[in-house]
Amino acid sequence: MLLNKRIPASYILDKVKYDLVYVLIVSLSVLFITEKYKDLLPEMPLTIPAFIGTAISILLSFKLSQSYDRWWEARKVWGAIVNDSRSFVIQLQTLTSKGNDTLIKKIAFRQIAWCYSLGQTLRELDPIENLEKFISQEDLKEIQQHNNKPLALLQLHSKDIKELKDGNQLELFSQIQLDNTLVRLCDAQGKAERIKSTVFPVTYRLFLHALIYLFVITLAMSLRVDGLFETPLLIAISIGFFLLEKSASHMQDPFENRPTDTAMTTISRKIEINIKQLLKETEIPKAYPPEKFYEL
Repeated sequence: MLLNKRIPASYILDKVKYDLVYVLIVSLSVLFITEKYKDLLPEMPLTIPAFIGTAISILLSFKLSQSYDRWWEARKVWGAIVNDSRSFVIQLQTLTSKGNDTLIKKIAFRQIAWCYSLGQTLRELDPIENLEKFISQEDLKEIQQHNNKPLALLQLHSKDIKELKDGNQLELFSQIQLDNTLVRLCDAQGKAERIKSTVFPVTYRLFLHALIYLFVITLAMSLRVDGLFETPLLIAISIGFFLLEKSASHMQDPFENRPTDTAMTTISRKIEINIKQLLKETEIPKAYPPEKFYEL
């Protein structure tokens, strides 16, 4: 997740470098053609690129709005995961009978593993990386049989809660409360998976790029400035459109292991710290320091 810090110019230019090359080629080509065939080509009124530029602005506004909605929904999902993870451990501590500290710790550490595993899964990375620090080899072997590792961890939660109820260590009402929290965690996972699997229409991006290049062509034909200044001017004007389009494209996919991602690793570490402090553990990890301008 991008922070309120200075973003390097290299990061910004890296996102539009190919588009700028294409704009350079298009503008030079149009400049050459208009100079060579200026007697044959009709005069292009400036109102045409102005009209196209207005249309691009409307389309970009819509895409930015929709992309931000997807990004903000992803952040709300992980905010709910933070709340429910804390609540889950507190409920285990207050609703179960005394003498179950070992099992509570086991479930709580598994919840930490679930957070990390979900983040890795959404980013299409190894979902069981470093989980051996939080779950037993038996649990690790169990979840390896599943395609959806976070879901398998929630199932292990449910089994342990059932065992507590069957052993008269948990009242029926308390079991319902814990089950409701598990349902909310499962619901949050489903929402995140929906955002991940629902692709923003690719044709929208293609049409938008085509319009921007059409805008560059018509503007190059309409401008009446010296050729030495026309190309840099076209690049300067078009870079704004491309930067906005790239920003929207990155926000619309908040689980792609990019600086614009929801900071799932950082959030999971915060959950780990909170849960270990609730358990009164002595070894508390430090929060992940942010990168130069974003959180992991």
